[in-house]
Amino acid sequence: MSELHTPQAGDDHAPDLDVVGLLMRQHGDIRNLFDEVEQSKGDERRDAFRRLVRLLAVHETAEEEVVHPFARRAFEGGEQVVEDRLAEERAAKETLSALDDLDTDDPEFLPKLRALRTDVQEHARAEERYEFTHIRRSTDVTNLATMAKAVKAAEAMAPTRPHPGVESATANVALGPVAALMDRTKDAVRKAMKNG
Repeated sequence: MSELHTPQAGDDHAPDLDVVGLLMRQHGDIRNLFDEVEQSKGDERRDAFRRLVRLLAVHETAEEEVVHPFARRAFEGGEQVVEDRLAEERAAKETLSALDDLDTDDPEFLPKLRALRTDVQEHARAEERYEFTHIRRSTDVTNLATMAKAVKAAEAMAPTRPHPGVESATANVALGPVAALMDRTKDAVRKAMKNG
């Protein structure tokens, strides 16, 4: 079996000129990974699910560290928009964490995955409509590009598993590096056990 590869910001080699475009491409990657998990079986499903968990974890962490703090102060109503997105993210992290404890062949897995997919897609649509649109209107191209680079940096250091209750920039900065190290250690052990 080949090395697991999870798309992260910038993997498509598109220029990082717009944080909104970057995150929307990741929303597409997330939809594609949900398709892959649902349509595969056995080891392929397990591998696809690992990539999905990782992408969701790093994507949400980057939004929490970079995008949400900007949105809170950039436009009128931003505080409430972010609070609503954080509540959705917390619920998704809790569901994803519970799914992560199930075997992908468990009969409960696919129904729970489909429910998570619905929630994640509704969350993405809400971000795109209520947050991303206002971010583009609230700043210039230089700041959009700077935020895209910051998202890439945040994803490179982000935890690779969901951590419910860690939905703020402050919590991510305080707990993120420890969680990321623990997650990456678990990833390495899992890989070694599989290849050993």
